[in-house]
Amino acid sequence: MPDPVTQSIPVVVVGAGPTGVTAATLLADHGVSTLVLDRWESVYPQPRAVHLDDEIHRIVARLGVAEEFAAISRPALGLRLLDQNHHTLAQFDRDPARSRHGFPQANMFDQPELEQLLRANLAKRPNVQLRGNSEVTGITQHEPGRVRVTYSDRATGTEHVVETSYVLGCDGANSIVRASIGAAMDDLRFEQRWLVADVVTDAELDQWDGVHQVCDPVRAATYMRIGPNRYRWEFRLLPPETAADFSTIETLRPFIAPWIGGAADDDLDLVRVTEYTFRAQIADRWRDRNVFLLGDAAHLTPPFIGQGMGAGLRDAMNLAWKVAGVINGELPEALLATYEQERKPHARSMIGLALAMGWAMTAGGHAGNLVRRTVAPRLRLIPGLRDKLTHGTTPRLRESALVHRSRTPWHLAGTLCPNPVLTDGRRLDTLLGNGFALVTRTRPLAFQLAALAEHGIVVHVAEPGGELERWLRHGHATAAVVRPDRTVMCAGRDVSKLCAAIPGFTSVAQARDAQPPIQTTS
Repeated sequence: MPDPVTQSIPVVVVGAGPTGVTAATLLADHGVSTLVLDRWESVYPQPRAVHLDDEIHRIVARLGVAEEFAAISRPALGLRLLDQNHHTLAQFDRDPARSRHGFPQANMFDQPELEQLLRANLAKRPNVQLRGNSEVTGITQHEPGRVRVTYSDRATGTEHVVETSYVLGCDGANSIVRASIGAAMDDLRFEQRWLVADVVTDAELDQWDGVHQVCDPVRAATYMRIGPNRYRWEFRLLPPETAADFSTIETLRPFIAPWIGGAADDDLDLVRVTEYTFRAQIADRWRDRNVFLLGDAAHLTPPFIGQGMGAGLRDAMNLAWKVAGVINGELPEALLATYEQERKPHARSMIGLALAMGWAMTAGGHAGNLVRRTVAPRLRLIPGLRDKLTHGTTPRLRESALVHRSRTPWHLAGTLCPNPVLTDGRRLDTLLGNGFALVTRTRPLAFQLAALAEHGIVVHVAEPGGELERWLRHGHATAAVVRPDRTVMCAGRDVSKLCAAIPGFTSVAQARDAQPPIQTTS
């Protein structure tokens, strides 16, 4: 006898961390009902990730909590590399106000606060259920297009079975979803033990308000201010040291002394001290039929450029609208292959940048220190690393069925479009909604507008001389097709060909809001 099916729902998300909650929120906003299962009853209370860049802040804004996140986060001034004597080797300034994405380029925060915010926002979606204390015990794809998930209530022991079309595995480094599809983590040969200490104090430490990274092969370190009175230090541990050796302010003081000035021990409240092993790994495959891996289940990034959590949110933003389009019958199932095609190379590239920074901080002994004095000021000259450190830009997506880089010109394809404030006071993201859009320097013809309107495609005519018009000119394009995740699908000079390339994807929210077919502030 088959197990009783207690529930049927289009998507099951395993894991209610930032990646899982983001994916579920985006799916809900595309009209897809979702069940989120998490092993724990509530948010994990200890601080972990502390940084999001402007691209990820833009995703947070798409979830509808931009102002709330701004209230709990602190813009940082950038990154400063120091030698073992705390002399500045190089400094990479970040805009503490705004960027092309509309938000500060570096944002410090407390992860439990962010997770509470994301969950409260998710609770506003009536088509999402979040069940904590739920241990997933099995995932089987028992027939084409159907997945059976079994889970138990950890409080009562009650077993449940749910039938679903798709499973999104957002369940972290020890992912049961990854195990269920037989995927393995490829080791990228980086593993270091670090001490992480979080301190609260009202004493003024009088430090530069950015991230400090001490490049020292013996005792590499990181310092950052997280909030008005919250600070984090990270130090590389040496054999046979453990976190227990530094469990008090007194034992920690020799490490943090360069930053705390004359603050007395009684002025410093040690919130947490723990040991982390920083690793670089990526899953050999991110999908088996209707089961997908996201976040730490798919990749682990050392924290040296602050992109660990952000990579998971990028995964959710890339995949959610595609799954919704397939479920709603507007996109072919074959387009789901673009998720791994686009995200895996991007994640690997970001891991590579993090490794480059990690080795720059810790490699080479005395000779390494001599090299760092020469190389560190020139890091901004290295492509990729330069863009990430100075502008916060991440690599463009690889070519896929939804990124047409083979067209001429292809300069904009695979990149994110800007998000400027328009003359009516709105940001572009607000105007474009949740579906595809055409951003253009010239108004399309009437029949083109009619065809686009039929599929709920918003058309925005860029203001002459404005940021969007300059962006298109710089990309040698008259117009650009912008996907729901704000990635440019294709761009060029032939508006007719661009209009014909747009998939027939209509966001549920876009149809409901009945946006006019053309939006212009020119």
